[in-house]
Amino acid sequence: MSILKEFKTFAVKGNVVDMAVGIIIGAAFGKIVSSFVGDIIMPPLGVLIGGVDFSDLALTLKAAEGDLPAVVLAYGKFIQSVIDFLIVAFAIFMGVKVINRLKREEVAEEAPAAPPAPSNEEVLLSEIRDLLKQQKQ
Repeated sequence: MSILKEFKTFAVKGNVVDMAVGIIIGAAFGKIVSSFVGDIIMPPLGVLIGGVDFSDLALTLKAAEGDLPAVVLAYGKFIQSVIDFLIVAFAIFMGVKVINRLKREEVAEEAPAAPPAPSNEEVLLSEIRDLLKQQKQ
């Protein structure tokens, strides 16, 4: 199969559209989580640990000289990003868990019931049929 045909098959299946929608919603969700962490979670956490604002935590490696800005290691922003990631990962985990549970329930509802066990009469008739087949051979 040529690459163009393969790509067309891939693109037409809907996987690309589903992926694009997921990326767009994920980006928007990321902004919401960043705001939630930065504006709601971190201020009280900063107050609890002594009024520290995580985004301002930094270590100056080289002081500013003339027109050159200071070189800083902004580890507070990194801590903020790690907390953002953990919240996003947990939210996605919970979402996937709910979706998987709903899928399991849907499959359980759709699964046909097992056929009833054959009655004694059917079992005896099957045995008679098999014996007759053996006698003919």
